[in-house]
Amino acid sequence: MTAPARPVRLATAVDGSVEAAKLERGYAECARLTWRHGTTYYWGAALLPKERRRHVFAVYALCRLADDIVDLPQEEGPDPESRRPEPAQDHPRTAARLEAFAQGFRDALAAGSSEDPVMAAIVHSVRVCAVDPECFDRFFAAMAMDLTTTTYETWEDLLGYMEGSAAVIGEMMLPVLQPTSPAAKEPARALGFAFQLTNFLRDVGEDLDRGRVYVPQEDLRRFGVDLSPFVAGGPGGVVPPAGHGPEGRKVTPEWRACLSFEIARNRELYTYADTGIAMLPPRSARCVGAARVLYARILERIERAGYDVFGERVRVPTWRKALTTGRVLVAGPPRSLSHPSPTTKELA
Repeated sequence: MTAPARPVRLATAVDGSVEAAKLERGYAECARLTWRHGTTYYWGAALLPKERRRHVFAVYALCRLADDIVDLPQEEGPDPESRRPEPAQDHPRTAARLEAFAQGFRDALAAGSSEDPVMAAIVHSVRVCAVDPECFDRFFAAMAMDLTTTTYETWEDLLGYMEGSAAVIGEMMLPVLQPTSPAAKEPARALGFAFQLTNFLRDVGEDLDRGRVYVPQEDLRRFGVDLSPFVAGGPGGVVPPAGHGPEGRKVTPEWRACLSFEIARNRELYTYADTGIAMLPPRSARCVGAARVLYARILERIERAGYDVFGERVRVPTWRKALTTGRVLVAGPPRSLSHPSPTTKELA
C-alpha cells in the first residue's frame, strides 16, 4: 500500500503569483463541474468553510473527468448530451485514454502541480488534505472495470466494484471533513456505497442505454425480472428487436417489487452512515447531513413515480435543494440512532 501523502506547503504562496492565479482558475472550473454535474454535492459543500469547500469540488472534478472518459468515450464535440457509448471493439482505445488520464494525475501528484489549472487544483487539494494516494489506485481500477464488466451476478460482486467507485470516495473526503474519531471511516464508506446505489437505482434506464445493468442479476431473477432484452446493443452487440428498446421498457409488478427491495437495502446503508455524522465537526456534519438528506429524497421520488426509472430522470428540484440546505444550516444535520454496521447478509 502506498504511504499516505503528508500535508505540504505550496511551493508558491497563494497570493498574486502566477501559480496562485492558476489554482484559482482551476478551483473555479472544479466548482463549475460540480455545479453542472453534481448539484447535491455542491449544495452540501456550500455549508463548509470556503477553503475546505473547494477541496470537495476538486475531488469531485477528478472523479467526474474520469467517469466521463468511460461514459462518453466515443465522439469529440461540443454537445456531450448527444454522445452515445462506443462499440465494444473500441474499448481498448477508451482504456488507453483512461490510463493516460490516470497516469497524468499520478505524474502531477508526484511533481506537486500541473500546467493544467484543473489538475493543478486537484493535486493541490490531495496534497494539502493528505488524501492517501492508494485511494486513487482503487478508483481508477473501478473505472476500468466499467469498460469490460456490464453486469454483476451478486450483491457481493457489486460491492466489489463499488469499493473503488464509491466507498473510496468516502475515504477521500474524510481528510477534507476532518472527523474527530477514526471510527468515522466505516460510516463514510457506507455513505459512499449509499450514494452510488441511489445513483444506480435512479439511472437504470440510462445505464441500459450504455449497455450496463447494476442491479444484481440474482435479485432480478429472484423477482422475475429480465432486463437483458432492453440493454442497448443487445447480446453480442446487436440492436434489440422492435419493442425491446427504450420504448418497450415498462414498469411491472415484478419490477416494483425488485426496486422496492433495492431501496430498502439502500436505506440500511444510509442508516449506518448516519452514525458517522456525530463524529464530524459542526460545519462538516452539516455538509454531509445536507447531502445525505438530498440523496435519500431521490429514493422517495422514485417511489412517488411508481418505480418508473426508465423514462425521464428522477430529480430533486433546485429550490428543494436550496431549502433543505438552509434548514440544515439552521437546525443542524438530522439526528439518527446508532445502528450496527450492516453486513452483506443483513442487506441481502
